[in-house]
This record gives sequence, C-alpha cells and structure tokens, in this order.
Amino acid sequence: MNDNMGNAVGLSHLFLRERVKPGDRVVDATCGNGHDTLFLAGLVEAEGAVFAFDVQEQALEKTRLLLEENKCLDRVQLFHAGHQELAAYVPDPVQAVAFNLGYLPGSDKSCITRAATTLAALEQASYLVVSGGVIVVVIYPGHDGGGEEAAAVEYWARSLPRSFSAWCSRQVNRSSAAPYVVLAAKVS
Repeated sequence: MNDNMGNAVGLSHLFLRERVKPGDRVVDATCGNGHDTLFLAGLVEAEGAVFAFDVQEQALEKTRLLLEENKCLDRVQLFHAGHQELAAYVPDPVQAVAFNLGYLPGSDKSCITRAATTLAALEQASYLVVSGGVIVVVIYPGHDGGGEEAAAVEYWARSLPRSFSAWCSRQVNRSSAAPYVVLAAKVS
C-alpha cells in the first residue's frame, strides 16, 4: 500500500506511522490481503508484535504468504477469528488498532464486515489501546451494508469519552460513497 494522502488507506498509514514505533504491539483487526499487516510489521520491526485477524481462510493465507515473502512472519500472529473477538486473543496494552472495513478485494462481496461486530471490536480496542495510542478505521460506505456500518462507526467515535480525541477525515472533492478515515487517539 502506498503511504500518501491520495486515498483513505494512505492517510490511515500516515496516522499509524506517526504513532507506531519499533517494539510496539499493534492489531490489524481485518487483515484482508495482508497489506496493512505487512505495513504494521514494518513499523514495529523485529522486536514488536502484530496481532492480525480475519474470518476468511483465504485472507489469512494471502497475508501469511505476503509476510513470508517479506521475511516478517515471525513478528505476526494470525488469528482465524472475527475482529469482535480481539480482546480474547490480544493481551493488553497495544499502541494501535487498525481496521480496514468492507470486504476482501477480489473475493465474495457478500462476506463483509458488519456494524454489530465492528462496534464490538471498536469497544474492545478502546480498552486495549494505551494513552498516546490510536484506533484508525478505514470506512467504505459505498457497498451494500457500508453506509450502516459507517454511521455506526461515526456514532461510536462521537460517543467516546474525553480521554479520546476523535476525528473524521474525508476527501471533500469525492463522492459521499468514497472511502474515508475515522481516527480515535487516546489522549489520557
């Protein structure tokens, strides 16, 4: 994935690069094709740890192959589980939790992240992330179910306590269906 502000994923990477350092422990709540997992593994380096989740075996296999190819599988734990189960697998604390919602590119578009499970995962992430850490969510409102999930994520962000600073970042010269980023930084 490229680290620029030309798209929502690039912007999410800029936010993560700002907060994640070598040795940190982080979560990729939706590993998909593995690009965010690989990015996070590069940020935490050999002394850090990445916990990556997906409900699809195909996604986990693609991620595993990409990590092996880039010689960083040793710092990543892959879990065949939904992101709503992350607290059961991830010992706190973590520096960052990244979500890239929607569906696995190039696969069955009916297998999508859903508002209920995403909200459960975000709630858990808010307890796992340390002060100074971030939760970064890339949202895709343009697919079936995406608008409902986007509204739920924004409601969650608006409802966070003052110990978080919550932001929503959209490209104003794009359609309202374009992907965008919600960021929650834990400030205390």
